[in-house]
Amino acid sequence: MSGELLPGPAPEHPVPFRQFVVKVHGRCNLACRYCYLYAGPDHTWRTRSAAASPEVLDRTASRIAEHARSHDLAALSLVLHGGEPLLAGAATLGRFTTAVRDRVPAGCTVRATVQTNATLLTEHRLAVLARHRVSVGISLDGGLAAHNARRVDHAGRPSWPAAARGARLVAERFPRSYAGILAVVDPTQEPVETYESLLALRPPAVDLLLPHGNWSAPPPHWDRTGTVYGDWLCAVFDRWWQAGRRETRVRLFEECIALLLGLPAATESLGLAPVDAVVVETDGAIEQVDSLKSAYDGAARTGLDVFRHTFDDALRHPGVAARQAGAAALAGQCRACPLVAVCGGGHYAHRYGAEHGFRNPSVYCADQQRFIRHVATRLAGETAAALPASSEGGSP
Repeated sequence: MSGELLPGPAPEHPVPFRQFVVKVHGRCNLACRYCYLYAGPDHTWRTRSAAASPEVLDRTASRIAEHARSHDLAALSLVLHGGEPLLAGAATLGRFTTAVRDRVPAGCTVRATVQTNATLLTEHRLAVLARHRVSVGISLDGGLAAHNARRVDHAGRPSWPAAARGARLVAERFPRSYAGILAVVDPTQEPVETYESLLALRPPAVDLLLPHGNWSAPPPHWDRTGTVYGDWLCAVFDRWWQAGRRETRVRLFEECIALLLGLPAATESLGLAPVDAVVVETDGAIEQVDSLKSAYDGAARTGLDVFRHTFDDALRHPGVAARQAGAAALAGQCRACPLVAVCGGGHYAHRYGAEHGFRNPSVYCADQQRFIRHVATRLAGETAAALPASSEGGSP
């Protein structure tokens, strides 16, 4: 097949976008060896502007406000992204965030975050971001130099010394601006050591992500019968669970527990909640989430842009509709699985295969089953221990 999205049935009432990922800068000062964006199959970044122009940012702010007004949004998330967004300058990020806040309807809260590799963080830049109420999320692979060996600059030099300085500066001088750390799992690194090294950077939250891979381009160290990633996550979960979950929030763990308890949860990796994120590229193109670019060239493209189209137009795109169709858009194997309400078929990008598009189980299916069942067992054990012993002959 051509690699096109296989749309599922369109939802009767599309869910409005609540997360707007804006590419303020389309280049990066690092050349991480595993980067799916710049070293992957998608090459659309090469022909785009390096940075978003004032005109693109102005129009994007108006389109976000228009969407918030049309759907009476009480809150939305604004993610300033790249590349490395700080290459655009902290003042630019601040001005754009202010423009969005000024234009959304009264009563709509805009939660702004910049996702950075931390190498360009300085006290001045952090002060500018704090003044504009922009939180700082940091991308690292662990809290030691060895964990970040693949995160190098374009000359092959390690980024860890600068990134570590930046991360510590946020934790020590601007803790109220600290959103947390996003880390890609490397199963060759010892899991508990990696987690504890991240704790040393004092993040209020940690997000553990599996490397982007699929059936046509499997992730590193993966094999069809093993659960190396699931085992890694289970080891970190046990360490987090035994500490009483007080040290930091781990989004993947909290979302898994919520879904097992039948509570709503929103994450790309778990659950059946409809996607509510959209991307605006540096040239104003409206795209689906970046992770799709790990599948094939142009996978995230919609053909829409902020100058000619609204975000409601993007809601009607077949790819977005497929991601809002819930279980109906999943492969039959997933729909029949008892874990489907928790797993949700796994991350959409990880389902891709050249033969059947995205209508496959996740390439991490075995790993996710291992992890979810492990969390369920721990949760059931704690729940049973907390129940009072029933008296003989009493009511159930």
